[in-house]
Amino acid sequence: MSTIVISATHVLFPERIYQCEAEVQLIVATPAPGCYVVTDQTPFHPVSHIWPDHPADRGTLVLEGQAYDVVDCLVGAVELDSGQLHVGAEIPVKRDEPGWVFVVVHQLASTVDFPAGCQVMLNVDEQYQLALSRGHSGGHLSSLALNKVLHHDFWRKDASRKDELGHYDFHSYAQTESRVTEDCSTDTYRIGKTLRKRGLNAADMLAALPAITEQINQQLALWCEAGYPVDMRREGEALTDSRYWRCDLDEGQMVEIPCGGSHVRSLAEYAALRVEFCIASDQELVMITYSQPA
Repeated sequence: MSTIVISATHVLFPERIYQCEAEVQLIVATPAPGCYVVTDQTPFHPVSHIWPDHPADRGTLVLEGQAYDVVDCLVGAVELDSGQLHVGAEIPVKRDEPGWVFVVVHQLASTVDFPAGCQVMLNVDEQYQLALSRGHSGGHLSSLALNKVLHHDFWRKDASRKDELGHYDFHSYAQTESRVTEDCSTDTYRIGKTLRKRGLNAADMLAALPAITEQINQQLALWCEAGYPVDMRREGEALTDSRYWRCDLDEGQMVEIPCGGSHVRSLAEYAALRVEFCIASDQELVMITYSQPA
């Protein structure tokens, strides 16, 4: 068994660090050719095993001048007593389980034989991460704009759930799936009986989608033009420590949304944000948010 003490991974992506030197803590062969590499810290953002909306970062791991492509980046959990690594859907515990630490797992396509304890350089594809960050923050902004536009004209009851700006939280009530890609975020909403009972005038909303789209895009343009700063509040440096997307949109109160993704640092990073809607069925609506970098 390795004498290296395995610790929870210190994640650097919230600080927009794209390269770092790190100590290898664990190397485990994968079922297919290749291996998993766990380090003490990393600039890589892994895909979540619970809500996999934000893709893994791309990049390389370098040892003694030899670069290895990181073909995937995943969440793992290590049982400290046994040193056994569980990856992704195989993780059997929740975060903060005593005797376990959660780690970022860098998957390489090839098997490597360098020892635990050695130093490697981790390099993230900066432009790819930035494109995902714009897509993810854009999704937060469009959901807030959607809630704001729907608030006054499409609810017949005082819905109990409000968003961070005090608007009826259609996004939270109806969202069934989200997916972040480069400069894009896709949110799928179910508009079923439960939502109608809560007070949404669904038929009126669907009929008014062209006007709703225009109003959302106008709101997004105003927010982007103002260039409001964005910051990530962190409760710790570990992967599983809570993180919050924060932005003051000059709407009366600070917006603070729990989120583990990577994000922009200012709305000035957008030249434009816009949404489009697709009615997938009489009970399913898809909102696609496109971002254009400044």
